[in-house]
Amino acid sequence: MFKKVLIANRGEIACRVIRACRELGIKTVAIHSEIDRGSMHVKLADQAICVGQATASESYLNIPSIIAAAEISGADAIHPGYGFLAENTYFAEVCEACGIKFIGPSKESIEQMGDKISAIKLMKRSGVPTIPGSDGPVNADDPKIFDIAKKIGYPVIVKATAGGGGKGMRIVASEETLRNTIIVAQTEAKAAFGNSDVYMEKCIEEPHHIEFQILGDKYGRTAYLPERDCSIQRRHQKLVEESPSPLVGEALRKKMGKAARNAATAVKYVTVGTVEFLVDKKDRFYFMEMNTRIQVEHPITEMVTGLDLVKEQIKLAAGEKLSIVSEKVKILGHAIECRINAEDPDKDFIPSPGTIGKLYLPGGPGIRLDTHVYSGYTIPPYYDSLIAKIIAFGSNRGESIAKMQRALREVEIEGIKNTSSLHSKIMSNEKFRRGSVNTNFLSKYIFE
Repeated sequence: MFKKVLIANRGEIACRVIRACRELGIKTVAIHSEIDRGSMHVKLADQAICVGQATASESYLNIPSIIAAAEISGADAIHPGYGFLAENTYFAEVCEACGIKFIGPSKESIEQMGDKISAIKLMKRSGVPTIPGSDGPVNADDPKIFDIAKKIGYPVIVKATAGGGGKGMRIVASEETLRNTIIVAQTEAKAAFGNSDVYMEKCIEEPHHIEFQILGDKYGRTAYLPERDCSIQRRHQKLVEESPSPLVGEALRKKMGKAARNAATAVKYVTVGTVEFLVDKKDRFYFMEMNTRIQVEHPITEMVTGLDLVKEQIKLAAGEKLSIVSEKVKILGHAIECRINAEDPDKDFIPSPGTIGKLYLPGGPGIRLDTHVYSGYTIPPYYDSLIAKIIAFGSNRGESIAKMQRALREVEIEGIKNTSSLHSKIMSNEKFRRGSVNTNFLSKYIFE
């Protein structure tokens, strides 16, 4: 097992990893930017090192400074959390070259799954259902794009081959707007990921977004856990997640879970990751992408399985054998997660950085809170706006919703705008309460 782990991240996920390490008897090193000196992860860690100025490029994306911090502190492993460098092939390669264990999959797995086109080709060869689309990148100047789109069938969606989070992603309803949309998507992709390549695929209308947690060890064992439903999104970014999905029965769960495990086996996956699918109105499912990291929404899987996924991730990276057998994992209840962001939902989710005044976050039976904020904490404008995750757990979906409604009513955050009121509207919505959700839920039923 590792003796000291450096956490190459910030915010609630850095706190989450520090807590898991402490329970495993591992010392921790927090890195931070100049502006994050007062952040909670810095207070919780055994040691803290400043790696640069406020902007992410000068700090949390500054690979030389992070590696230097690991070497100075004597850390024998680095946990990247999610975002920042979590799926950066070069960072994983540098860690390996410096004799520091990267707590994540191999650089080859990251590379294979990081490029959407190569990932889709591999999934096809592995028998995992994929969405009909182009065989490779498409270019706005190529006249063949119109034939490709016609063959796929409108509407089509243009996607960046690298990255995610909705960046470089555009829907095209007809050939009149195809060329210009590709140009816009290429520009966005270049700005976000440094790679302008985009591809086309069939746009699955009003799909359900279902994902499966996967785990793998270096001995070739793999497993999947019960699904998460991440259909409630805005701009392709998740707001509410729940497990199990109200739309997935036992037969479909097993079928999709086996496909997820096949995907993990195909890339010789080690540690913890997620395979994401889109499911259409006829329960046909299609591979969308694999996230080669721990995900924001991992707590709901922990609640319904009783497992600690961050501990599992660390143990698997340290070379321990996978002890989880998918078929023996029981669903213990129902869990819902609401992401509380420092944003104004009434003004198109504009970020709301600033200093938190009065703060009260919920607790009580069945409520888990993952956060890094406190009264007097200043939310900087440079990073992701996530400030807390409220997770409600009940014996069934109805009880989980009731607990979440109660918890949201308890939220008090002064000094900044936040999305708790939006989540209350979602929990009260009859469509949501009946489990009738898809990726267009917000636009159809909340912001109509």
